[in-house]
Order: sequence, then structure tokens, then C-alpha cells
Amino acid sequence: MHRALHALTVAAYLTLVAGVAVAEPPVTMPHHPVAAIVLGAVYAGAATAGFARIRSVSRRGPRVAYVVAQLVSGYAVFVASGASVGAILLLLVLVSQSVLLLPSRGALLVVGLVPFAHLGMAWRPGLREGLGMLAAAAFAAVLTRLIVREQLARQELTRAHEQLREYALQVERLAVAQERNRVARDIHDGLGHSLTVVQMQVKAARAVLGTDPGRADAVLAKAQEQAEEALAEVRRSVGAMRDPRAQAPLAEALRELAEQASASGVPTSLDIAGQARPLLTAAQESLYRAAQEGLTNVRKHAGATRAALVLDYTAGAAVRLEVRDDGTGLPAEITDLAGYGLLGVRERAAHAGGRMSIASVPGQGATLSVEVPG
Repeated sequence: MHRALHALTVAAYLTLVAGVAVAEPPVTMPHHPVAAIVLGAVYAGAATAGFARIRSVSRRGPRVAYVVAQLVSGYAVFVASGASVGAILLLLVLVSQSVLLLPSRGALLVVGLVPFAHLGMAWRPGLREGLGMLAAAAFAAVLTRLIVREQLARQELTRAHEQLREYALQVERLAVAQERNRVARDIHDGLGHSLTVVQMQVKAARAVLGTDPGRADAVLAKAQEQAEEALAEVRRSVGAMRDPRAQAPLAEALRELAEQASASGVPTSLDIAGQARPLLTAAQESLYRAAQEGLTNVRKHAGATRAALVLDYTAGAAVRLEVRDDGTGLPAEITDLAGYGLLGVRERAAHAGGRMSIASVPGQGATLSVEVPG
């Protein structure tokens, strides 16, 4: 916009010079060629270099002073040139600049004042030429305002695009972080659980290896099966992005967990209350992983002689899973459960729209509860 006004100013001045130097004197007003050329040069210099500096000033006072000075100078050029076309173009440049420098009322005032340059003419031609200049000034002001509005709209659109790109990057980073957390939970809840079971079974086999080789062999066979299941779990996790895995019915999956826990040395029962019903994938995964993590903690930390899984469909619009044990309970000084792997359980429950809680009485066991919509 500024470059266009500068180009228009230069073109208007050259038109002024050509008009006063070559053309015949107008009949409506006397003219003074040398004065017109000099005053026009001063006006053009102020309209280019001066305008560029005043545009950077935010205070209204200097801007108003510039417009007033240019308006008076434009009148002088107009009179000295004998109402030449170049002088009219220079005044129209001022109209456009006033739109950029002043509030709307100030620019409107300039539009109304510009035609008064014709006061020195006879009233009939002066009125005719003044109305024509008023129309031209109004057109220049409206056009400048539209151009400015379009530029502002483009700037807003550019900022909006940049903000959208930033939002897209944030969403991408969030998605990556969520996927990392999901993979970490899968590794901990799946592979970690299986390796814990294998570890407990190997310990049990070594304990009876010298006195009961047959039982040790049976326990090692179960450990081998569990290790194979762990390997299959790793393969399923790696292929999860390409091929969603089919989920076994929740009751069946929990029964397998109870059998594995019992085989590892902690007799575990499964109780189901109410009528089973289909659950969303996230809800079912949350309950299954909660049972898996709870039983892993029972075997590793609780020192329990028995454990129980309770799946309750009778809690209204929710489904609750509890992992109970009769062990030592959580230490009273424990405030952060992340070391027990329960952070992943809480995150899964929250992702499914549910919640996790844990109750513990030292010396009397603990109960892990997860409730999800269902």
C-alpha cells in the first residue's frame, strides 16, 4: 500500500510538471509554473519520505499535524498550478494517506475539505469542479479503506493459519506422547505381568526340584507356556498398529489370569455378579489390565495366601472390577503408587471414562477397584 502511494505521488508530480510546463494556462485560474513545480516537489517529498516516518509514529498529534500541513501545501500547489490535474492527484494522495493515519472521522473531514481548493475559481466552474473532486476524494477514501481491510483480513488469515499449524503440531506431539504412554502401559501390564509369573513359577520349580522332580517339571512346563504367551504378547503389541487384536470375552480372559495366578502359588478365585454385557474396547481393556496388574502386585508384594477377582455388573450403568488379597497390605508411608505400576491402571481407567481406587489395611490385605462405564 505504501509503495503504491509513493508511486502515485511521483506520477502525480510528473503530471504536474508536464501540465504547468507545457500546457496552455487555464482560463479558470491564474497559474505560476515555477512556484507550482517547487511547491509540488516539497509536497511530494513530504508525501513519500515524510509519510514513511510519520506512519511509524503512534501518537495522534504528529499525524494530525502532518495531514494539516499537507492539506495547506496541497492547496498552495493547486492554486499555483492553476488547478492542474497533477495537483488534483496530489490531493487525492493525501486523502488516501489520511485514511491510513487518522480515525474514520478525521479521514472523512479531509475528504470534505479537499474540494475547497476550488474556492478561488468562479462559482459555476468552481462548484462543478469541487463536486467532481469531492466524488473523486470519496472514491479514493473508500478504495483505500477497502484495501486496508483486505490487508488486515489477509494478516488475520495468515495468523490463523500459523495458529492452526501450531495446534496441529501440539496435537501431533500429544498423540505421540499418548502413544508412548500406551505402549509403556502395554509393556508393563502385558510383558511385565507374564515375566513376573514366569519368575514365580521358576522359583517354585527350583524349590521342589530336589524333592519332587515331577512337580518341578510340571511347574516349569507352565512357565514355558507363560513365556510363550509373553512372546505372543510382544508380537501382538508390535502389530497392534497394523492389525487390531481380537479381544476374548472378559470373563474368559479373567479366568485365565486367575488360573495363572493360582499356578504361580497364590490360589485365586473369580466371582462374577450380574449379567455380563458387552463393553467398549477401552473399558474392557482397562478392567483386564487392572486385574493383570493387581494380581502381579499380589504375587510380588502382598505376601498373600489367597486372592480373588470380583467382576460386578450390578453397579447401575458401570462395571466394577476388584482385586482382593489377604496379604500384608500397602505400607502406611506409601503415598505414590507409581512404583506399584498402578499409574497405568489409573490412566487406563480415566481414558475409558472411569476411575480407580485402592483400599488397604496393614496386615489384612488390600483391594484394588476399577469402575468404568458399561
